[in-house]
Amino acid sequence: MTTPRDHMSRVDLPGATGAIPSPNIWNHTATYEIENRALDPHGRLWAAMAQTAPWAGRDVLDLGCGTGFYLPRFAEEARTVTGIEPHQDLVTLARRRTRRLSNVSVDAGVAQRLPIPPASVDVMHARWAYFFGPGSEPGLRELDRVMRRGGVAMVIDNDGSRSTFGGWFRRGYPKVPPPAEQERFWSSNGWTRVPVEMDWSFSSREDLESVVRIEFDPATAAAVLEEHQGTYVDYAVNLWWKPF
Repeated sequence: MTTPRDHMSRVDLPGATGAIPSPNIWNHTATYEIENRALDPHGRLWAAMAQTAPWAGRDVLDLGCGTGFYLPRFAEEARTVTGIEPHQDLVTLARRRTRRLSNVSVDAGVAQRLPIPPASVDVMHARWAYFFGPGSEPGLRELDRVMRRGGVAMVIDNDGSRSTFGGWFRRGYPKVPPPAEQERFWSSNGWTRVPVEMDWSFSSREDLESVVRIEFDPATAAAVLEEHQGTYVDYAVNLWWKPF
């Protein structure tokens, strides 16, 4: 999950000036890997994505791909998969993960200046990379350049209005635009919401605790861990999609 601790901040990176920091994955790649493995164990989000924008035989862009966790999954069916990531260390990890996949490439870049040709993308996937709507307008405008006619873009964000995790999220990130404001933003820009109920399901309590501590400030993490028992957390997201 890309967290909005520095929601309005920017940091300059080689080849990717203008990136928004994501301290959870940037600073804790091994723990973030545990989080990715725990997310959506029943495949509900993947099923919703496949129904919304089938990618078999198509050219896929994974925007904000991080360490490339999802690239091999897309590559199983897609014609080509391009991962774009602002943090060079994560680009290196994503390239290492996909080095044997001939239909995958990974480049450094940011959403508002994508290093890809016009009209070259059929399916765009961005998971926790647009910071919950308002403020992401430059990146959304860039999609108008790179998406092909008939393509579909998908943005996955946390839904702070429901689920156990949603309650934690509202507590930990009070400055994130409220759900109603996010709804207005996406709808006014031509996007449609698909609500998805999924889970966090960890193999151990230690893993859950380590992930909670990279996603929230120390006080919030301590509070929610004291309140919540076990290794399972119900988790709701919004899948926003737009046809081109």
